[in-house]
Amino acid sequence: MPQYTIHPIVVGTKLFDQSMMTYQYGQGKPYTIPIYCWYLEGGERTVLVDTGEMNPIRSADREAAIGGKIYTFEQGLDRWGLKPEDIEVVIHTHLHNDHCENDYKCTRAKIYVHERELTQIHNPHPLDFRYLEDYISEVEENAQIHVVTKDGPILPGIELIHTPAHTPGGLSVAVTTPKGKAIITGCCTIDQNYFPPKEITAMEMEVIPPGTHVNAYESYDILMKLKAMADILIPLHEPRFAAIDTIGRD
Repeated sequence: MPQYTIHPIVVGTKLFDQSMMTYQYGQGKPYTIPIYCWYLEGGERTVLVDTGEMNPIRSADREAAIGGKIYTFEQGLDRWGLKPEDIEVVIHTHLHNDHCENDYKCTRAKIYVHERELTQIHNPHPLDFRYLEDYISEVEENAQIHVVTKDGPILPGIELIHTPAHTPGGLSVAVTTPKGKAIITGCCTIDQNYFPPKEITAMEMEVIPPGTHVNAYESYDILMKLKAMADILIPLHEPRFAAIDTIGRD
C-alpha cells in the first residue's frame, strides 16, 4: 500500500464574514480563506484534489491574511515539478466554481465527481450561485469525468467518502500517509468547525456545522464522523496550511 504526502497549494482566496464557514458563529468578523488544490505525492499516479481558481487575486494583504503565498495553478504545480498536462487524476470535493476552474487545463486527467454534484451543477438551486457549468463543459465533452456513486477506494491508499454537508455531492478524501489516515474534508470548513471555542463547547456542541450547508443537523453529524475517523484532519479552507509545504511526512 503506497503512503502519500499531501502538498497544499494556494490557488486563490475569498474574503467574507467568518460565519460563512462557522454556522451562527463569527458574525461580523472579516475572514480570509485560502482556496487550495492538494497534490497527493507517493503513488503511481499523479493526483490532485480540486483545481482551484483560474485567475486568483494576488495581493500582499491577502497573503498576509492567510500567512502564505498565493499562486496561479501553473505556478503552484511548478513548485513540485509538474504541469497541468501531467495530472492523471483529479478528485473533486465538490463543483463550486472555486474548486474546478482549472479542470480544462488537465487534459489527461480522469476526474472523479459525485453523481449528485453533476446534478447540482447542471440544475442548481437559485440559492446556490456557486455552480457554473461552463467550468466543466470541456472535460465533460472530452469524457474525462468519472461519476462516483458510492464510497470506497479509487486508488491504493486513497478512498472517497460521501459527506453531503456543504453540498449534496460532497466528497471527502481519505489518504494513507506515514502519519496515519489524513482526511481532506469535502465540507468547506476551517479548524474552528472541528475544534470550537469554549463559548460553543459550553453549549454542549462538539463541532460547528459549515456556514453554508444542506442540512444543519446532518452536517453536524457528518463533521463528528470525520473528526472521529481522521488521524490528520484537513479542513478544506483552513488558513494554517497556507504556510505548510507538506502534510503527513515522517
